Amino acid sequence: MPSRSLLSLALSLVLPVTLAAQQSVPVSSHLPRLEKMCSSSVDSTAFTSALHEPLAVRPVPVPSPLRGLYVNRWAAIGHTVWELIDVAKRTEVNALVIDVKDDRGYVLYRSQVPLAQEIGADTVQPMTHARLRAMLDTMRANGILPIARIVVIKDPLLARAKTEWAIKRKSDGKPWLDAHGNPWLDPHQDGPWTYAAQLACEAVHLGFGEVQFDYVRFPDDKNLVRQAEFPLAHGRERAQVIQEQLSSLRSRIAPLGVPVMADIFGLTTSDTTDMGIGQRWELLVKSVDVVLPMMYPSHYAPGTYGIAKPNAHPYAVIDSGLKDAKQRSAGITGAARVIPWYQDFTLGPPHYGASQVRAQIKAGYDNGVTSWILWNPGSHYTISALRPKGELAQDTVRRADSTVAGSANSAIIAPSADSATVTGRADSAAVRRRR
Repeated sequence: MPSRSLLSLALSLVLPVTLAAQQSVPVSSHLPRLEKMCSSSVDSTAFTSALHEPLAVRPVPVPSPLRGLYVNRWAAIGHTVWELIDVAKRTEVNALVIDVKDDRGYVLYRSQVPLAQEIGADTVQPMTHARLRAMLDTMRANGILPIARIVVIKDPLLARAKTEWAIKRKSDGKPWLDAHGNPWLDPHQDGPWTYAAQLACEAVHLGFGEVQFDYVRFPDDKNLVRQAEFPLAHGRERAQVIQEQLSSLRSRIAPLGVPVMADIFGLTTSDTTDMGIGQRWELLVKSVDVVLPMMYPSHYAPGTYGIAKPNAHPYAVIDSGLKDAKQRSAGITGAARVIPWYQDFTLGPPHYGASQVRAQIKAGYDNGVTSWILWNPGSHYTISALRPKGELAQDTVRRADSTVAGSANSAIIAPSADSATVTGRADSAAVRRRR
C-alpha cells in the first residue's frame, strides 16, 4: 500500500488534470489566439482589437468583500497552491494573488508575448499550460478569484536584456545597480509598461480575473538621486511620472474589463511626500481602480504615529494608516478602492500569530475596510487566523463609522498558540522586506 505522502502526490498530479478535463475549454482552442491577441504593440490596431476579443474563459466575478492570500511562484508550481485552494474552500478566503511575473523577471508559464520569449523570461521552471488550466479551472469551479501579480519596474532580467530601458549612472552611462548588484528599469521608459500590458492581456485571456501591478515606483535607494540620471524626466516630478504611466496602463487595458490594481508602500497613506519613489496618495488613487497599501507593522519606523514599537501594535498601526487614507481620499472623484495588505509573517518581536493577524483585520473593519490580502513571502499562512466560510457574513456587517476600540486593541498582543500554517518556498529572503 503506498504511503500517505505518495498518495497525496499522486492525487495532486491527477486530480487537478481531471478537473481541467471536465471544466475547461481545450487548451489548444485559445492559446494560439493569444499570440495574435496580446503580442502586438499596445499602440497597434491588432492589440486594440485583441482587447475587445471575447474571453475564452469566463472569469470569476470579483468578490465583495475580497479576502486573499499571496501565492509565490514556487508555491504555484508546487503542491502548496492546491493546499491554499483547499484553505479558500474552507475559510473566508475568496481570492489568491499569484505571481505571473515576479521581481526577478520570471513569468509563471510559457508565454506568447514575444519579449518574454526573447529574453527567456518564461524558461525557468515554467508551469505547463495543462497545469495552469487545471489550477484556474479548479479556482473558478469553487468561486475563488485568481489575481495576476505582475512586477513592473523591478525586473533585473529585462533590465539586463534591454539596457536602453535601464536606469543609467551619471558617471559612465552604464546601468545603475542597487545594493544587491541588480539593475532596475527606468519608470520613464514606456517599454516596461508596454510589456506589463501585454502580460496582463495574456493573463486575463487565460482566466485571471484581476491584474495587480507591483513595484510601480522608483527604487527605494538613498543613493539614486546622486548616482543616476533620468534624461526622459523633462522636468517632471517622480510622482507625476508614476501617475502618468499608471493612468496610461489603465486606459490601455481597460477594454479587458478587469480592475487595475497597484501595490504601494504602506506609509503612502500618511506621508505627504512621494518618499523619493514616486508614490503620492492623491495621485495614485486617481490612476487605478484599486490601491493596495502594504501596511506591514514591522516595516514602520519607531515613533511612526507616535508608536514606539509599531510591530508590537498591529491594531494601532493599521487604524492610524487607514484613517489617513480615508481622509485624503475624501473629495477625490472616483478615488480608487482601498484593499490593504496585512502582515502574516514574523520580522522582529513579537512573534506574529492569529492574534496579530486578526488585530490588523479588526482595525480595517473598524474603519469600514472589509477587504484585505495577507502577505507571507513563502506563502506560509496562519490558518487559525481565518474565519470558517460560514462566519463570513458576521465580519462584513461593519459600520464605517464604528467606534475604534480602546487601548486594549493597541497593546502588545501575545502570540497565539494555535498557529497552524500552510507552507510554500520563499523566492528569497529579500522578499520579506517588500514594502
